[in-house]
Amino acid sequence: MAVTLSGRLHAGDIIYLVGELGAGKTTWVRALLRALGYTGRVKSPTYTWVESYVLPSFTLHHFDWYRLGSPGDVVGLGLADYQTSDALWCVEWPEKAIGFLPKPTWTLTLTVDESGERTLLQKEG
Repeated sequence: MAVTLSGRLHAGDIIYLVGELGAGKTTWVRALLRALGYTGRVKSPTYTWVESYVLPSFTLHHFDWYRLGSPGDVVGLGLADYQTSDALWCVEWPEKAIGFLPKPTWTLTLTVDESGERTLLQKEG
């Protein structure tokens, strides 16, 4: 799915990644970056809040807000600095920053069943 979506993405797009802990959100971003030609190390932003990757067409900012205590905590993260004309956002745990985020271009919901089977539901808008 990351490969398919990679050809449809543009600077300014915002992808919400929704799913339980361990559903594969960071793994999906890693696959997306590989599909976009990024060959460097891809780290989880769980403790840094954001990891940025410069690509030929745009800079991909990968946010992980699992550790946010309340939606207002996102204010101190300087989101305006990341909202540039050449940026694409991938946001894990967007529900933790309700009211402080721009609307998504895509919402991806990842689930894992009892057997460990992962499912991805893609929704535009």
